[in-house]
Amino acid sequence: MHSAATYLHVQPEGELPRWHSDTPFRCVVVVEADVSMDWRLAMSAWLVEAGCRYMLAWGQDCSLWDDTVDLANLARFDFDGMPEDERVMTTWHDGEALQETFWFAKELANHPTVALRDTLLLHVALRASETEMLAAFKNAKD
Repeated sequence: MHSAATYLHVQPEGELPRWHSDTPFRCVVVVEADVSMDWRLAMSAWLVEAGCRYMLAWGQDCSLWDDTVDLANLARFDFDGMPEDERVMTTWHDGEALQETFWFAKELANHPTVALRDTLLLHVALRASETEMLAAFKNAKD
């Protein structure tokens, strides 16, 4: 069973968070606002550096988040010789209900070589909705 999720709200085009995990984690990026490619690239690099080892993107331009996290992960190792335990698995969930993506994160989003016990809900939106997001994640079922 996974531990409880952590919620982190980020303003679109805002400062990168001052948040760090001591252990590798999975992250559901919930995108409810437009962002520039430069900001998405910077946030993706931040995720990889913060310890994300499985990123699930949901919402606006979620396939682009999948691409930029992959790119950030490759760039971290100069596009060569990435250790398997540093590889970031990525999925994007276009056209799914957020509940389905939360269920996928809880039940199926596992890394092949690293245990992921913690989940970060990274909410890119104008307004925070911590209580609602954490409740939706906790109650996500098949």
